[in-house]
Amino acid sequence: MGYPASDANLHKVASLAQRLFKLQPADHGRSSVFERELNAGEDGVEFGADLIFQPPSRFLVDSLLDNDDLLEGPPSSRHDGWHDLDHGYSNSTYHHAVVDRRKLSLEWLSNACDRIVKECASQLSRDELAMAICRVLNSDKPGEEIAGDLLDLVGVSAFEAVQDLMLHRKELVDAIHQGLLMLKSDKTASNTQLRMPSYGTQVTVQTESERQIDKLRRKEEKRYKRGAENRVEDDLSATNFSSLLRASERRSPIEDLFGHGQGPNSLAVTALPQGTLRKHFKGYEEVIIPPTPTAPMKPGEKLIEIQELDGFAQAAFRGYKSLNRIQSQIFQTTYYTNENILVCAPTGAGKTNIAMIAILHEIGQHFRDGYLHKDEFKIVYVAPMKALAAEVTSAFSHRLSPLNMTVRELTGDMQLSKNELEETQMIVTTPEKWDVITRKSSDMSLSMLVKLLIIDEVHLLNDERGAVIEALVARTLRQVESTQTMIRIVGLSATLPSYLEVAQFLRVNPETGLFFFDSSYRPVPLAQQYIGISEHNFVARNALLNEICYNKVVDSLRQGHQAMVFVHSRKDTAKTAEKLVELSRMNEDLELFKNETHPQFSLIKKEVQKSRNKDLIGFFESGVGIHHAGMLRSDRGLTERLFSDGLIKVLVCTATLAWGVNLPAHTVVIKGTQLYDPKAGGWRDLGMLDVMQIFGRAGRPQFDKSGEGIIITSHDKLAYYLRLLTSQLPIESQFISSLKDNLNAEVALGTVTNVKEACLWLGYTYLSVRMKLNPLAYGIGWDEVMADPSLSSKQRALVTEAARALDKAKMIRFDEKSGNFSCTELGRIASHFYIQYSSVETYNEMLRPHMNDSEVIDMIANSSEFENIQVREEEQNELEMLARTSCPLEVKGGPSNKHGKISILIQLYISRGSIDSFSLVSDAAYISASLARIVRALFEICLRRGWCEMTSFMLEYCKAVDRQIWPHQHPLRQFDKDLSADILRKLEERGADLDRLQEMQEKDIGALIRYAPGGKLVKQYLGYFPWVQLSAAVSPITRTVLKVDLLITPDFVWKDRFHGAAQRWWILVEDSENDHIYHSELFMLTKRMSRGEPQKLSFTIPIFEPHPPQYFIRAVSDSWLQSEAFYTISFQNLQLPEARTSHTELLDLRPLPVTSLGNRTYESLYNFSHFNPIQTQTFHVLYHTDNNVLLGAPTGSGKTISAELAILHLFNTQPDMKVIYIAPLKAIVRERMNDWRKRLVSQLGKQMVEMTGDHTPDLMALMSADIIISTPEKWDGISRNWHSRSYVTKVGLMILDEIHLLGADRGPILEVIVSRMRYISSQTERSVRFIGLSTALANAGDLADWLGVGETGLFNFKPSVRPVPLEVHIQGYPGKYYCPRMNSMNKPAYAAICTHSPTKPVLIFVSSRRQTRLTALDLIQVTDQNLRHTLQFGIGLHHAGLNDKDRSLIEELFANNKIQVLVCTSTLAWGVNLPAHLVIIKGTEYYDGKAKRYVDFPITDILQMMGRAGRPQYDQHGKAVILVHEPKKSFYKKFLYEPFPVESSLKEQLHDHINAEIVSGTICHKEDALHYLTWTYFFRRLVVNPAYYGLEDTAPEILSSYLSRLVQDTFEDLEDSGCIKMNDDGVEPLMLGSIASQYYLSYMTVSMFGSNIGPDTSLEVFLHILSGASEFDELPVRHNEENYNEALSKNVPYMVDNNRLDDPHVKANLLFQAHFSQLELPISDYVTDLKSVLDQSIRIIQAMIDICANSGWLSSTITCMHLLQMVMQGLWYDKDSSLWMLPCMSSDLVSSLGKKGISSVQQLLDLPKANIQTVLEGFPASRISQDLQHFPRVQVKLKVQKSDTDGGTFSLNIKLAKMNSNRKTSRAFAPRFPKIKDEAWWLVLGNPSNSELYAVKRVSFSDRLVTHMELPSTPTNIEGMKLILLSDCYLGFEQEYSIKEL
Repeated sequence: MGYPASDANLHKVASLAQRLFKLQPADHGRSSVFERELNAGEDGVEFGADLIFQPPSRFLVDSLLDNDDLLEGPPSSRHDGWHDLDHGYSNSTYHHAVVDRRKLSLEWLSNACDRIVKECASQLSRDELAMAICRVLNSDKPGEEIAGDLLDLVGVSAFEAVQDLMLHRKELVDAIHQGLLMLKSDKTASNTQLRMPSYGTQVTVQTESERQIDKLRRKEEKRYKRGAENRVEDDLSATNFSSLLRASERRSPIEDLFGHGQGPNSLAVTALPQGTLRKHFKGYEEVIIPPTPTAPMKPGEKLIEIQELDGFAQAAFRGYKSLNRIQSQIFQTTYYTNENILVCAPTGAGKTNIAMIAILHEIGQHFRDGYLHKDEFKIVYVAPMKALAAEVTSAFSHRLSPLNMTVRELTGDMQLSKNELEETQMIVTTPEKWDVITRKSSDMSLSMLVKLLIIDEVHLLNDERGAVIEALVARTLRQVESTQTMIRIVGLSATLPSYLEVAQFLRVNPETGLFFFDSSYRPVPLAQQYIGISEHNFVARNALLNEICYNKVVDSLRQGHQAMVFVHSRKDTAKTAEKLVELSRMNEDLELFKNETHPQFSLIKKEVQKSRNKDLIGFFESGVGIHHAGMLRSDRGLTERLFSDGLIKVLVCTATLAWGVNLPAHTVVIKGTQLYDPKAGGWRDLGMLDVMQIFGRAGRPQFDKSGEGIIITSHDKLAYYLRLLTSQLPIESQFISSLKDNLNAEVALGTVTNVKEACLWLGYTYLSVRMKLNPLAYGIGWDEVMADPSLSSKQRALVTEAARALDKAKMIRFDEKSGNFSCTELGRIASHFYIQYSSVETYNEMLRPHMNDSEVIDMIANSSEFENIQVREEEQNELEMLARTSCPLEVKGGPSNKHGKISILIQLYISRGSIDSFSLVSDAAYISASLARIVRALFEICLRRGWCEMTSFMLEYCKAVDRQIWPHQHPLRQFDKDLSADILRKLEERGADLDRLQEMQEKDIGALIRYAPGGKLVKQYLGYFPWVQLSAAVSPITRTVLKVDLLITPDFVWKDRFHGAAQRWWILVEDSENDHIYHSELFMLTKRMSRGEPQKLSFTIPIFEPHPPQYFIRAVSDSWLQSEAFYTISFQNLQLPEARTSHTELLDLRPLPVTSLGNRTYESLYNFSHFNPIQTQTFHVLYHTDNNVLLGAPTGSGKTISAELAILHLFNTQPDMKVIYIAPLKAIVRERMNDWRKRLVSQLGKQMVEMTGDHTPDLMALMSADIIISTPEKWDGISRNWHSRSYVTKVGLMILDEIHLLGADRGPILEVIVSRMRYISSQTERSVRFIGLSTALANAGDLADWLGVGETGLFNFKPSVRPVPLEVHIQGYPGKYYCPRMNSMNKPAYAAICTHSPTKPVLIFVSSRRQTRLTALDLIQVTDQNLRHTLQFGIGLHHAGLNDKDRSLIEELFANNKIQVLVCTSTLAWGVNLPAHLVIIKGTEYYDGKAKRYVDFPITDILQMMGRAGRPQYDQHGKAVILVHEPKKSFYKKFLYEPFPVESSLKEQLHDHINAEIVSGTICHKEDALHYLTWTYFFRRLVVNPAYYGLEDTAPEILSSYLSRLVQDTFEDLEDSGCIKMNDDGVEPLMLGSIASQYYLSYMTVSMFGSNIGPDTSLEVFLHILSGASEFDELPVRHNEENYNEALSKNVPYMVDNNRLDDPHVKANLLFQAHFSQLELPISDYVTDLKSVLDQSIRIIQAMIDICANSGWLSSTITCMHLLQMVMQGLWYDKDSSLWMLPCMSSDLVSSLGKKGISSVQQLLDLPKANIQTVLEGFPASRISQDLQHFPRVQVKLKVQKSDTDGGTFSLNIKLAKMNSNRKTSRAFAPRFPKIKDEAWWLVLGNPSNSELYAVKRVSFSDRLVTHMELPSTPTNIEGMKLILLSDCYLGFEQEYSIKEL
């Protein structure tokens, strides 16, 4: 991997061999292990680490194969517990034998004492004697005295023994010290709790006697702790010998790292590099590790030159010549492949550039066509610290600026708005922040664009924040697999031992993507010194710490180097600097520090003097600097500059400097390793990350040969840091600790839905990698590993345990039986707001519907986020003072209690108080960082629970925390940057609240605050304060449901500085009596809305008996305190509709056989033998009587066949009468046509015609038809003139399908035609039979009454009587935004398919064409193999935008089970009878282009979609799954099971219908109009549910005055618009009214035409008028389409209003212009939009022509006719040559013909065939003549005749003939027009000279035609009179004839 084999390696190999040898069973070791007490808990060693464990052979092999750790020296967990312990002497007599150094231990002493006791019969026991000897040996007396003491102790007989003792006194004393040290570290270990979890239970193997000793020892220890005098004698006195003996045997962790001489069982010194020294001094020990020499360049290794990169990439490396070695080695893989990579390299090896190379590779993939496609990708750089994120952001944005890339920081400090995120290509963020973002399904769109994820400092996995990285990587990897998109992961880390596992976790291929560089690759080799202070006395220890630090700094200065000293708090920087200066004075080394010789010294000194920081100036004198985050930015910058220029030689700083600023120094000293951590609530050790980062600053790459890193710590931590920095601590996973929170996040995101998926997800974490390699660390015994090598059952257990806990906290629902999870609101809130599981448990316990302020603050203080905050003695005084000064609320528990302290700090934050003591500052900062999200989460929880009081209370606190203003303070404090504190204080003192201020004048306010100019200011800011006005219309739908239409009117001055782009308002409907919120939604008020008209919201709310007195509707601002509006809904005099829903019982009849029709031909129509129960029950009434029938039954119960029975009855009794079948949607018409054409037409020989927008049959067809199938509009248009159309009166049966759509938008038309047909039948005395078909109705009685249905004909079955029973599942999904919410429904949709219908057909209904695409794609991306198999049928799409061929193909495939899943829009539910086993309704809203927001589907649509579930022939039952927005769940629950009442919406559209009746002569007086209204359904409902229509009471006089006012208002409006004229006794139609009725236009449209069209209106104005027609109001402008519109507007000739690009009329205008210019339309939706616009435009233009002609304006009429030609041909009349109508035309041809004088098709047609070729010059004539075949040649012959009747007048005889004999059709040739149309011609008689028009006639003919026109009677101006022939579909076919010449 980048170094040649060295001696060290050979050593390693040798040691490996030795280790393998040691793994063989070693019996001598085993017996001895148990002699020592395995006191794992107290000795900092993991349990089990010192057991000899014989791995089964399988594991042994594994560990050899894939474990490079073997090269790394002994694993950390091994504290060699097995060294020879049998050191007793074999000879029992004393010789002066040379005692083997190694054997000389307390064991030897113990044996010696044993003999002495036995031989000399001493009074002391062995241990007591040994202890006494130890005390003597350890004393400070001279040798002779000690010898004397010893003789006294043992007696003269044991003289040799004393000699031996004296000889080896030093070794024994060392052993004693070692023992004491070990005991000491035990104690400190048992005092400080362990950072690492102590896994497993702590087993100790003890005999009875040992337990006694142990007890004694514990007692001793307790005594020792009490009198802790730090002198060795005391230590000895308090210790018993056996524990001392055992302790001395145990070796300190540090010994492990060094070898143990050359004994048979020792290891070579492999753990630490060669040349390591270890020195002992008084009070401390020092380990010196020499620098690793830089590895030499290998043969063939070369550096990559920057010019080898691509051009764009070189820009990012400006100023670099070449890459360094590490970068060069990884370059190939990083820059030329997409591999995931992991680079482990020492700090300072230039990892930033590695990231840069990966980024450039990504950019290169999006660099096409010479520019960067910035919207295709995002790069995310995850950096562990905010300081680092800031540095990375500035570095990268600077370097990537030449490429025009935007780099932004996204951390707790730097929030980004949605737009900023969209514009950013590279996001630098912290792990937590990115976790929060990817947790929300609403930001899916963002994470979907991520193509490169760079994780810096991957070794963070070992830190407690490591779990976040695991969660992120697992989420990313799963996203890669589920979406099959490439996201490259680049991991950067320091050198770490377990790099193979980390690589496996990051899915890095070890062959190609893993790069490991050891410390020999450090650009500047690093010498390290580790100093462990063993002094215990606090004061002495501190003094020693300072002294050592000073010495090291001075050593460095003496060699002429600079030094940095890192300390761990801001205060310490100054203290340490002071100490250094003081020590230098004492030691007279001040000169070393000073820098007065520097050439710039005096200059700089002046600059330093300017600083306001006293310390900075003072220390500068002595050549010392300080640096920490609390200093001013300018001071920090100055210090950095001074240090890098060498003016300061010693810099004392905090760790932030190492992260944020790249300032290297030769020597780096870390002074002490304890730092205060508010999160842990106390002191913790400096982490590996920080140490590495700090050591990374040692050695300046350009200047130093080597750097020096010195760490001064306490003796017990020495081994830990040695191990850490010689990279031997394997990285363990911290994931278990946060498993619950992460599992909840995945469940909330919808990526984990059951235990199986959760186990899969765990498989992506580092935990699962490490668990298999080091099971003991995770509490897994070897027996478990043996039983379950893949540990899947352990994973399952972990998941289940976490899920149970989450279920208990109500964060998810966990169904143990099926293993399914479902997310709850609570869990979702916790996930989005990053709230820990334990906090949620606290809130579940403490949150109540009514709490006061201090209780709430106390509850927040109890959050587990703050649980580690400690209470300290030294802070008490300050806290008490703060509680008095800055805390308006009582503090529970007072400052001495932990929660009390937190509560003080929370209040202090809102009060903006200031703090002195350092630990409080950091605690307060820590609390304020989490406060906002906790309060937000609590607000959401209360809102979801529906508690009014608490919801508004928590919302106030959310704003209070955001703004740092108390809710009780003056709301104008929110402008405190602009209004002085003085004014605000006075306003508060005078109690002037906002309402009072609103009413006051400026001068009064000025007087109130005793500052006149202030009045104006206050008034001005009052205007900026966000207010809204609310007003609401409440209409009852049933007795229990109200519909509310809320109008929101903003009433303030919008100022971007205060209000940004949008203001959010919570709309809450609450019942304060019962403390419940019935509806809540978030309303976005944008700047544009604030200027326009009021915004309307509609929603439904429940109401309960007994009625509460009132509900309140509140609009509360989400960000402004005290900004809210009220509206009261009073129920005092609200009339609710009567509750009467009568259902017909389904009788248990025997099904009728088809034969009961009694007609063979009829029987053969049906392919079944018996009618179903509903058809059986209605058979008699339908087939044997003439009664009107209303049949209400659920979708899918065979209503169509019931209607056929009525048709057959008509054919039997009145065969000459017609059947008219009205269906509200074109799609249903089409389906009926196809079905009946096959059966009724072909088998019964009847005639049938279709009347829809697409088909207009001619008169003959209508006359002869037996069955007419029509849409309501068409029939309305035709039956308006029923007097003159005989076939309208020949109708004998009218079938109204889906009549419950009366309540929908087009309901009024249904109402009008039924009312009209009943009126006609009453006038002509021919009865018309009505059959109404609908779903189950709530108010069938009213409908029946209106249709004239009697008792016998009314059938209203319950929704439950479906032929195929239906199961409905309603699931709610939260998420404020529509698209992400849809996205989060895909997974559940897939789950529903798997659960309910894995093999049967499925229909998925979505709201838009775009959604069909997205949903289908998402379902396809499922990688589960089983599903792949079932989905081989595939997935289909179906929507109105498909062409007919595709559509019918899809329908056929689905009907024949060739497609299993069909994703479609709601139109399919109505139009095509394609049932499925399972119906999924994915979302119940659609985007309403007119209202610019998402609105709900009508309930009828939902019922219709559900009705498609269950196939009568195949299924026992159908299933419907409805995925709705959470707040609407209860509404749907209610109405999907009980029928929905149908209300009339005629009132809104009354004008057009009344106008039509006035034109047709039905209404001549006001009385007629009132009479007309009584026929309507509107009238029936008005009586039953008056409140819905705004009527208070139904007393007859109130009712009649209401109706008469309604009619009067309507008449007046129509008169104002110029449609009718009112006179004393009646009304009569005017021209505009007649045109509106004839062309089926809105009265508003013709009124607009009337006022805008003039005698010579230009084409451009006509186009504007046309687009302005209200018929285009409904043209959808979907999301973001204003952007497409803007792009179009730049490419079309006529300007549009750029401020209204989201207006449907502007879009229509652009579509027309794009059509004429033949532009490419941006998306397929626009193509279908254009179709509908063109289709509508024909009748609108014809109406415009009529208006011009009626006014006698010749030029306008002709311009308008040209407009119609343009629409038909898609060309500009004035800009394009009409030659372009020929399909084969090209620009060259047009210009060459133009040179020959030919500019129109007409001229080409007139050329003789022979001449055509010559004109064309080589262009194939055959093509042209073929194209010319499409066009007619019309010949005109005119003759003036005197008319016979009265002598004076003349008439003009006109003969028209088509001359192309071989052209048979009169179809218009208009390839660019979507519909088929027949040619027609206008004959215009007029005078172009004075632009007068006398007559217009519209004619159409196939061969020839003779017609005549009257000439005006006054022949005065026959001079300029002309007859002009114009086509209505071809450009340039105009012929003019002068009348005078005739």
